[in-house]
Amino acid sequence: MSSFIIADDHPMTLLGTRSFVEALGHQVLATADNGITALNHLMTLRPAMAILDVNMPGLDGIDLLEAIQDKGLPTKAILLTMHREMSLYSRAKELNVWGYVLKDMSGKELQHCIDSVIRGEHYVSPGLASELIPDTTTIQGPLSLLTLTERKVLELVAQQKTSTQIGELLFISEKTVEGHRSRIIEKLELPKEKNSLLKWAIRNMGDANE
Repeated sequence: MSSFIIADDHPMTLLGTRSFVEALGHQVLATADNGITALNHLMTLRPAMAILDVNMPGLDGIDLLEAIQDKGLPTKAILLTMHREMSLYSRAKELNVWGYVLKDMSGKELQHCIDSVIRGEHYVSPGLASELIPDTTTIQGPLSLLTLTERKVLELVAQQKTSTQIGELLFISEKTVEGHRSRIIEKLELPKEKNSLLKWAIRNMGDANE
């Protein structure tokens, strides 16, 4: 039996995944419907495993993988996703994701994934390699240094949104937005002067999103 936390912003999916994991005989320590709560659970409960949706308010699944790595947490994470983009999968691999399962796959596959991870083996949905999309939206250059959430923040900065407005749009606190802004400035090696991030975002984000 392993301990889990499960995070998904869709209530029915969250409930279904919890019931499925518990039916397999595992212990679900907590659930979360957003990335901030999920991170708090990861840090305080330190579960053996986590099943994380890729798209969530606050912090997304990739952000949580990054946090697990940065904070040295013992949790082995499985990502559930509807995305088939090569860039997303590649980033998850870089962050040592243990399982990568498409949401439209069967529960039996999730069981195979869980069993594999418990044995210390990485698991990817069968056939996924042939379905990955080497799309033209792959992030390159300085933006590749940023997490998905940081890129979302940067896009909103380019739209001249305030930290308060960005927080409301992304369902995170103004303090969290300011933290993201500071990390973006550091990663992009921008001068720590007033409006340097705004100027960079306006100059670069239009081209990046075309």
